[in-house]
Amino acid sequence: MDSQPLVLAVDDEPSVLRLVELELMVQGFRVMAACNGEEALQLIEDQRPDVAVVDVVMPRMSGLELMSHLKERLAIPVILLTAKTSAQDKVRGLEMGADDYIEKPFVPEDLSDRVHAVVRRARTGQAADTIHADGIEIDLKRRLVSREGNLVPLSRTEWMLLHHLASHSGEPVPNREILSVVWGPDYEEDVQFLRAWVARLAEKIEHDPGHPQLIRSLGDSYIFSVSAEATEPAGTARR
Repeated sequence: MDSQPLVLAVDDEPSVLRLVELELMVQGFRVMAACNGEEALQLIEDQRPDVAVVDVVMPRMSGLELMSHLKERLAIPVILLTAKTSAQDKVRGLEMGADDYIEKPFVPEDLSDRVHAVVRRARTGQAADTIHADGIEIDLKRRLVSREGNLVPLSRTEWMLLHHLASHSGEPVPNREILSVVWGPDYEEDVQFLRAWVARLAEKIEHDPGHPQLIRSLGDSYIFSVSAEATEPAGTARR
């Protein structure tokens, strides 16, 4: 049985689909490609992919609709690929269950790195619906954050920042990646901007914002620190 992860790539632009396919194959993935949602659903009748890379804007069936079908049928991780840059579009995708979000145009190596990370988390059981750490509960599916039972109000940008870091719990996330995912490629060099937003988020979720325990800077990256037993993978009941 082939141990290489199988990726379902879906995009209605042939050039983009071919770029995704070639990059992932070079990086050791097996790839099955589809140019629309209907074709993708036919492909999964015969093979179960480990992860899907799905374009959001497609005719007939949008990427968000396809993602809902994939989540319902296979419960696999989905990375959204889109040219849309508004925070509202990103939040909608995350709220609907996207595991990551990449904007076009993208660097091929960045795409393969994201796919590797998502597959690794899925295979090691690190994906979680709810994360508990230092008195904070983060519900990634319902977009809710609470401290000791009290809801913590977050802006959309604060939520997107927290969601991306918490979804990569225990992994250093490069500053450039955070800036690109949350604010767009034009911001990926603005580290001071990121620091200001992290400090703003810390005021809401850290017990001692001056000595943060949840979100820590590693210089060129940030890490959301939480022990493995503090997460609840999908389908796991709390005791």
